Amino acid sequence: MEKPWQAHYEVIVPASLEYPAIPLSSILDNSAQKYPERSALHLVLRYLGPACLGARLNYRELLDQVNRFSAALHALGVRQGDRVALCLPNVPQFVIAFFGASRLGAIVVNTNPTYTARELEFQLADSGAETAVILSYMVPKVKDVQTSTRLRRVIVTDPADYVGMPARSLANASLRKQGLMTDVKYGDGIYHFRPLLDAHGEPPPQVAVDPSTVALFQYTGGTTGTPKAAMLSHRNLVTNMIQLCRWMPALEEGCERFMGALPLFHVYGTTVVMLCGIYRAADIILVPNPRPIDKVMVALQREKATFYPGVPTMYSAIVTHPDVKKYDFRAIKACLSAAAPLPMEVQVKFGEITGGRLVEGYGLTEAAPCTHANPVFGERRAGSIGLPIEDVEARIVDPDTLQDLPPDQPGELWVRGPQVMMGYWNKPEETAATLLADGWLRTGDIARMDTDGYFYIVDRLKDLIIVSGFNVVPREVEEVLYEHPKVQDAVVAGIPNPKSGELVKAYVVLKTGQAATPEEIIGFCRERLAPYKVPRQVEFRTELPKTLVGKFLRRALVEEEKKKLAGAQPLP
Repeated sequence: MEKPWQAHYEVIVPASLEYPAIPLSSILDNSAQKYPERSALHLVLRYLGPACLGARLNYRELLDQVNRFSAALHALGVRQGDRVALCLPNVPQFVIAFFGASRLGAIVVNTNPTYTARELEFQLADSGAETAVILSYMVPKVKDVQTSTRLRRVIVTDPADYVGMPARSLANASLRKQGLMTDVKYGDGIYHFRPLLDAHGEPPPQVAVDPSTVALFQYTGGTTGTPKAAMLSHRNLVTNMIQLCRWMPALEEGCERFMGALPLFHVYGTTVVMLCGIYRAADIILVPNPRPIDKVMVALQREKATFYPGVPTMYSAIVTHPDVKKYDFRAIKACLSAAAPLPMEVQVKFGEITGGRLVEGYGLTEAAPCTHANPVFGERRAGSIGLPIEDVEARIVDPDTLQDLPPDQPGELWVRGPQVMMGYWNKPEETAATLLADGWLRTGDIARMDTDGYFYIVDRLKDLIIVSGFNVVPREVEEVLYEHPKVQDAVVAGIPNPKSGELVKAYVVLKTGQAATPEEIIGFCRERLAPYKVPRQVEFRTELPKTLVGKFLRRALVEEEKKKLAGAQPLP
């Protein structure tokens, strides 16, 4: 029976097509064979007048570096199933290390390079990573946590390691001034990235990697609790990559320039920027730090990017930029926005500025990540996350009765498809609660479907806070707040914010006789959490709303904030 949304696919390839059973490394092999001299990675550190301070690797050079890294890892003792943590920004070394580890059948552990020592320690220990690839300034932090993890090998690099001389010296001087580069004493399990690769020019071992095995540990808050690793197989990632490329048929093989401003360590960046880019043999423009937005705007224009995946805050910042009319973005064909609601006004204005098509989509880490998107050349609807992409089934279910609901009735969004994760690493109970036996994934999001099959996110069952596309688990922030000697009770919630989608707010009850300022609490958190997790607001209270059994009512606090915001707006 035809699903209600299938009539709207228009130019989309029909559903139920087969996906190749291949390991991730085959994607690069194929593109390098077809387009060896085409630019694969273009690192943009900064622009100096008409010149770009950065680096380029073509597909032949990229494949050579991947093979060298793979051979080096094998020589160091890395084998199938071993975990390799990548704690890097958007630099060529991330792509090299990702595919190099994947070629061996090792499991990549995507890790945020802004993590504090405690966050890094948790993820390294939980994943069981024995190898990590990091920036030089992180070495002291990693050494501090190494004894409480299984980490044995640390491979060190810096953003400018692929920049030619003498420009590299200029870039390194700037990085040192910013505290983003430091001297490292190599030896005793600490290796330098480029010399390590230079020493291993031999062909990497031929490892038969089963596509059904785990390729990536991607940490997420899931539906509840502390961060956990979604296990994504080679097949999950390859499938979602192909699904997305079929959804955007205007992106031609060997012709595109992808803007890589989304962090590659985020699953959205991993799949939509890196994997789709390599699969399409695109030139991926790597921007290690996309702030301020001017950096991205200059790169979009100078490099003539044709595809720009991002989050709503990026597009909003561009359309409202005072100098936007001075830029030429007419090379852009399409943009995919996800991670937060995208106002139709922004979609329309961005299209007027660029001539390209900006559409909203939806996904989650557990689905590698994309499950829905508005048609790039079909009808896009205001407030909608669009239609299920190829071979994805979606349904709206009453979270209490688990019965399907009719159109326009809100309920929990369930999805099923070949890109859905294998489960959570070492979390059987969490896996059973989220991934049902018949393959349905409970997203934890409240949504509705209209009569034409377009889906709309209404709310969230889960308490995750999404700050500029990054997941913040309230409990993790609350645990830090409870470490403060003056704090008695604390609840963290996400409140609406026009710039980041949501911001982290802490509601704090102090111990009797204690006094503190918001700045003191925020400063305490800043020492222990990544920047995007740090509360931007702190409100002191004498008590917090609770249920009869003593559970804090987080949603009640969020509703209070929404009423305050609504009351602050002028009447129409």
